[in-house]
Amino acid sequence: MPTLRQLTADLSTALQAIYETPEAEAMTGQLLEHLLDLTPLQRRTRTDEPLGEDIRLAALPGMQARLLRHEPLQYVLGTAHFAGLELEVTPATLIPRPETEELVELIAREQQEGRTGLQVLDVGTGSGCIPLALAARLPGARFTAVDVSAEALAVARRNAVRCGVTIDFQQVDILAAVPVLAGPLDVLVSNPPYVLESERALMRPNVLAYEPATALFVPNHDPLLFYRRIAQLGRALLGPGGVLYFEINEQFAAETEGLLRGLGYAAVVSHEDIFGRARLVRATWTGALTG
Repeated sequence: MPTLRQLTADLSTALQAIYETPEAEAMTGQLLEHLLDLTPLQRRTRTDEPLGEDIRLAALPGMQARLLRHEPLQYVLGTAHFAGLELEVTPATLIPRPETEELVELIAREQQEGRTGLQVLDVGTGSGCIPLALAARLPGARFTAVDVSAEALAVARRNAVRCGVTIDFQQVDILAAVPVLAGPLDVLVSNPPYVLESERALMRPNVLAYEPATALFVPNHDPLLFYRRIAQLGRALLGPGGVLYFEINEQFAAETEGLLRGLGYAAVVSHEDIFGRARLVRATWTGALTG
């Protein structure tokens, strides 16, 4: 009858066939906590207790096999943690990243003081992580979220129910259509596709083989494709003083800033992530159409 210590050692050793030791150990901990409904503290203090005939362990071999095929842990578990939320994720949605949490925190920090009834649009919502995290920080705000993928929107709707948040979800191809909104926006936010096609070879198998390509890649010849379109739409959708927020490819921070200034946005500022990389841009729409 195995103990949790033995199970942990066996799974970690197996995963080290394709993952570095620290990553394999972290994945092992998260998987066992999820499978056995343990807190991190419980997992560390019950290591020598026999596990008995726990029926939940029947799923472990299959989950291990999926991880060894490079499937992301979040897809194996069916959930991802983001900004204090536990959200459903599937291969129809990107796995939320820490940089996107920083984007949420930037928006909340700038928008939460003295403003009520904000109108917020999230373009390319995926799992719905951005508006759902913002809803907890901007009470009274009204959210619209769009995505081209019906499958992603189905996940986002389930996440909204899970979080008890009302969001107007719309299936929209932002390159060809415009969302239906109740009025001028105060906040327009997007984490659009920004990985160049030429960067495919640099990506890890667990991203390349499993996460949705339509949410990741842009043509090499037009890396700002989505930024240009969304910023152009923002000129019509944002009210005076409304703010546009982007997560960006650090390679194109200067180009993105220049694009926004050229379209008439003011107070264009890049923000660095915790690693010192320019990954976020914000800009204010003055309300004056130019160009």
